[in-house]
Amino acid sequence: MKSLLVSVALILGVQSLAQAQVAPVAAPHSEQLKMLESADPALARNKHHVYDFWRIVYEGGHVEQAAQYMAPEYIQHNPNLPSGRQTFVDFFKTARPPKPVADHMKMPVFSIVAERNIVTIFSARKVRDRAKADHVYTITWFDMFRLDDKGLIAEHWDPSEMWVDGKPPGAEFFVEWDK
Repeated sequence: MKSLLVSVALILGVQSLAQAQVAPVAAPHSEQLKMLESADPALARNKHHVYDFWRIVYEGGHVEQAAQYMAPEYIQHNPNLPSGRQTFVDFFKTARPPKPVADHMKMPVFSIVAERNIVTIFSARKVRDRAKADHVYTITWFDMFRLDDKGLIAEHWDPSEMWVDGKPPGAEFFVEWDK
């Protein structure tokens, strides 16, 4: 009887774990500008700089404007890309052709936080389970940037693991940003 109760408890526990996730929910695009506000003008400026970099250079593909946002000696902590502004430009020149710049970040953002010279963007990202391809789930993602004393992005961190087939986790869902 005791082993039956343990088995039932384990089964119920596994079922609850399978449905345990509460997916992060992004703020409406209309609220992104509010995320840039700060009582400290330097923090507000840093947030806005990273926000514009993301919209114009990263999502918009306008790498010709990278020098306005990134330090030449830009340090990249993502294990899939080398450091350097020019390396970033060369990679994204083909990966993201230029397109019209949106008035908001297209990725699903739920917070933009700044402290000292660090700005962190928290977003929701869909990924496909590598072991069970029909299972798509949402994770919390972050991109963190350090700005140098000139106000340029000097360093970037994210939680990326090594890409599969040359693509980041959830790459197939990035097209949803264009909606």
